Amino acid sequence: MNGNELDIPAAEAPTVEETSVVRNLERQLAVAHWLLGATEDRDLARAQWEDGGGVTLLACGGTLGAVRVPAGLVWAAAGTEELKEVDAFLRRWFFGGAVFMDLHSHLYYFLVPGTAAVKWTGAEFPGIACLGRNHFLGVPAVRLTEPRGRSYWCVPMDGPGDLCYISEVWQLLRKGLAARQETPCAL
Repeated sequence: MNGNELDIPAAEAPTVEETSVVRNLERQLAVAHWLLGATEDRDLARAQWEDGGGVTLLACGGTLGAVRVPAGLVWAAAGTEELKEVDAFLRRWFFGGAVFMDLHSHLYYFLVPGTAAVKWTGAEFPGIACLGRNHFLGVPAVRLTEPRGRSYWCVPMDGPGDLCYISEVWQLLRKGLAARQETPCAL
């Protein structure tokens, strides 16, 4: 055996699926721990994620901020209202990043650095807000990645601090606005 191999019998070695599940759980734990840096009561937040419907309030402006966008604009940019297709579009659009959707209010939230709201003017994007200091955000548990319940992650964070680039959010908003102007009755 060389120094890079483990002496594990093939029957006891983890499968690709088992390894993938473990890595996914480790990633989710690390992301959840990072997100909990935006609350003063981590135990309460964990309990809300587990038992309180899967959503907890996190403070914006420090660790993270969020750009709140009506679903119709995101759907216009994606060219569809089919959530699975929109999710796939968003995963291709962003290089990493984190996006979730509130299914009840039909709003998307693009997580961005907490300082983004300071620079946000919003003049060219009416009806869209950048949430920073003095705002709280109902964030779904990191395990919620399917479109059901109150909200879910369309683009789950790959790791702690993996936020959307504000320039990519702006480009997406411009694409959605342009698509709406081309077909004003659609979406």
